[in-house]
Amino acid sequence: QVQLVESGGGLVQAGGSLRLSCTASRLTFNTYDMGWFRQAPGKEREFVAAVTRFRGTVYADTVKGRFTVSRDNAKNTVYLQMNSLKPEDTAVYYCAGRRTYSYDVKTVETYDYWGQGTQVTVSS
Repeated sequence: QVQLVESGGGLVQAGGSLRLSCTASRLTFNTYDMGWFRQAPGKEREFVAAVTRFRGTVYADTVKGRFTVSRDNAKNTVYLQMNSLKPEDTAVYYCAGRRTYSYDVKTVETYDYWGQGTQVTVSS
């Protein structure tokens, strides 16, 4: 059973930074697209960023220029560096993985595996 475990969430003031990590096990990591999503209370889960085999890195417009996604295949880990955080970035952040190729990296249903989520809270 594939496992994805996120870490690095927490409470930060507006303008601050956090780095999230997601470590995968029981899969051939470099054959997977990896994405980050977030879900705020009362809202649907939304795409944040992805690092993919064929499209490279892709970002939501709301985080472009502030967040950076990267991966270390030797460590089976994907990262999300979040800078210039805003209160509206407050959410539970999830990493997701998929092996099947799809040009669409932003749709929740295209991912097969999910982590348990990590809370990010940005205070104003």
